[in-house]
Amino acid sequence: MFRPLALFIGLRYTRAERSNRFISFISLISMVGLTLGVAVLITVLSVMNGFDRELKTRILGMVPQATVTSPEVIGDWQALADRIEEDPEVIAVAPFIQLQGMLTSNGQVAGIMVTGVEPEYEKNVSIINEHMTEGSIDTLKNGDFSIVLGEAMVQSLGLNIGDKVTLVLPEASPSPAGVIPRFKRFTLTGVFSISPEVDSLMAFIPMNDAAKLLRLPAGAQGIRMKLNDIFKAPQAAQQAAAISPQAAQQAAAISPVQLYPSDWTQTHGNLFGAIQMEKAMVGLLLFLIILVAAFNIVSSLVMLVTDKKADIAILKTFGASPRLITQVFMVQGVVIGVIGTVAGTILGVVFALSVSDILGWINQSFGLNLFDAYFINYLPSQLRLTDVVLITGASFVLSFLATIYPARRAARIQPAQTLRYE
Repeated sequence: MFRPLALFIGLRYTRAERSNRFISFISLISMVGLTLGVAVLITVLSVMNGFDRELKTRILGMVPQATVTSPEVIGDWQALADRIEEDPEVIAVAPFIQLQGMLTSNGQVAGIMVTGVEPEYEKNVSIINEHMTEGSIDTLKNGDFSIVLGEAMVQSLGLNIGDKVTLVLPEASPSPAGVIPRFKRFTLTGVFSISPEVDSLMAFIPMNDAAKLLRLPAGAQGIRMKLNDIFKAPQAAQQAAAISPQAAQQAAAISPVQLYPSDWTQTHGNLFGAIQMEKAMVGLLLFLIILVAAFNIVSSLVMLVTDKKADIAILKTFGASPRLITQVFMVQGVVIGVIGTVAGTILGVVFALSVSDILGWINQSFGLNLFDAYFINYLPSQLRLTDVVLITGASFVLSFLATIYPARRAARIQPAQTLRYE
């Protein structure tokens, strides 16, 4: 069966047992280094992708992606919401009223950010309904003064479903007994669990009850949006705010009033910026492992060329061209690169798909509490085809480039001068 001569000789050199075991050892080390570099890089980038995904789904699942708010109450907010939904980037909208206060129960006090919502709309823009551990967001009925709290807040206040909790507003009201803070008792009807930070900071009540508590007329303070592409949030918020005042008057949504846009990049953009920067820096540092393995390929091939000078001289004596000699030794380097890259890719993909289960088992078996410092209780991992292709391609390219210098050096060997000393 016909095979190119350069490929035949190169593969034979690769399979043959070398007289110099040290060269074989260096080649093995470079192959193992390439395998580990590719595997670790794929695994670590998958974990970073997992954290990025969890931030987007959990944090931005609760925090508004984009909003427009008004200093005055938006009476007919439905008309304004309909106009905003005309934007093809907007998936769903929901009205809200937001206030800050303190919750107190069983002698415990904690600060809280309370959002007045309409449950049927809120379910379309938030992930809260998928993360309810007790009750439902549908239990928020106007006039019932019900409240839904996070699991961390419920535990810190020692509450159970049906218990009363007092919301104290940072606003004083005059009375015959003097100035006293405004407060209202609510009934706990639901508990959600998303992340410790979110659970301890957010609470939900019916929107009309929030308006009554703030002594506002019926309506909303703003409109929250869920988008197809979260990175288009600034443009979507600006476009929604541009509806006012003329378009809003035509829609009979609100009286002439300014709408103020806001989006997640202003409130939580630093979190995602930090994740992206960390991913880039970690990827760069781990890529150096692959680079070191490529340099090992260079050193092993240089020593191999020195060891095979006599063979090269004999091949040239039989008429082998410098190009053929170059191809022979490039085949050897490429074989090392291919085997190391393929093995590393397989190992990396396996680890990326199983690292969550492995670390979860270790954490549970030994009680290490590895994830207490994070906003989730497991190690997320998301394998992306683009990362695998990029890492594999870079490894192949580096392996190929590492063969050029040793192969060209082999091609420049002079047969007569070499055989004189053999």
